[in-house]
This record gives sequence, structure tokens and C-alpha cells, in this order.
Amino acid sequence: MGLDKLMAGNKLWAENIKKSDPRFFEKLSELQNPEYLWIGCSDSRISPSSSLGLLPGQMFVHRNVANLVNHTDMNCLSAMQFAVEVLNVRHIIVSGHFGCGGVKAAMDDSRLGLIDNWLRHIQDIMHKYEGDLAAIADVDKRVDKLCTLNVIEQVINVGETTIVQDAWARGQNLAVHGWIYTIADGIYRDLNVSVRSLEELDAFRDRTYADRSHIAAGK
Repeated sequence: MGLDKLMAGNKLWAENIKKSDPRFFEKLSELQNPEYLWIGCSDSRISPSSSLGLLPGQMFVHRNVANLVNHTDMNCLSAMQFAVEVLNVRHIIVSGHFGCGGVKAAMDDSRLGLIDNWLRHIQDIMHKYEGDLAAIADVDKRVDKLCTLNVIEQVINVGETTIVQDAWARGQNLAVHGWIYTIADGIYRDLNVSVRSLEELDAFRDRTYADRSHIAAGK
């Protein structure tokens, strides 16, 4: 697809939006007031807002390869701080997806270049749950389980940031959730790993590491 087709597609999209709501873009330019921060994978097959039926302005989005939240990633942390402290979002959703290429590359120990250093974080998770993953004979199912475990670990990482903990300390209504997406059918699955306070985070972290069979089963 050439760039001209992209520009034409943009004009058609804008025209269709204005047909349904002539003042949509005027209202959109006045205020950004999303309720959600989305931290997801950069995979081109996933369109976060539209796949959830949301319009522009309803969700603040940060994406990177394999939906990681690292405490040294100033890009991710800056997006989180802006979303939490300026936009006052009420929900942070960490969403991975089955068949993630980054997760698969980490599991295969592929050599792709600079990104190998980024994916090292996935390998750390893989080694943490090495026994549970090794018990899964099917390779694709093993990759998908690591995708799930990765989301769970990133939920914990989000909760461990000073950004989220400071928000909880000042009484801000903020919840962190973990979801997984199936590209083959376009459906999200809630992993039921939401945390809404430091106490919930501590309890969830302790339960996760104390009962790995529970987490490995994706329950």
C-alpha cells in the first residue's frame, strides 16, 4: 500500500466520523480525558482502541515489543506518569497476546540483534517458570503460556512503580489489570489478576510466587 492510499484512507475515515458527529473533531481537540491507559504489544495486527469499540480520545496508549514494563524504561514510565498524574486514568490495562513474536523469539533464544537485550526480560520470566513451562509438550501452547505469564509479571511490575504506589498512597482510584488477546478470533480474555492497592499487590505477588502451579495453569 502506497502512502497516497494512506492519505486517502485518512480522509475517508475523517469524513465518515464527521457524518455521524459533525462536531466530533472540534470536541476532541478541546480535551483529552481518557479513563484507560493501555500498555500493549507493538504487533501490527492489533489495534487497541478500535478492537475495544473505543473512539479516539478514550484511551491513552503505550506500546512496545512484547508489552514489557521495565523500571529503567523512561519511555514507558513517562507515559505512565502522564496518564496517572495528569490525565488521572482509573485503569491501567497490560495486554499481551497469544503467539507473540517477541515471546517466541525469547523462548527460542533467537539472535535478532539489539532487540535481544530487550527480550532478555522475557527470558528471565521463562527461567523463573522453567519447570512449569517444560511440562507443556506442545511448543505453541508453551509459547502461549509464557505470553500469559509475561502479562502477569508486567502487572506486578506496573504495581511496583513509584508512579502507581504514590497514586495509591494519595488515595487515587487506580486499578491495574492483565489481559490476553487472541488474534485468531479478536477476543480479549481477562486473566483476573487485577490489583487496586499496595495491599492487594503484595498479596497477589506472594500468592503468585508461592503457588506457581496456579499461575502456570492461567487460573
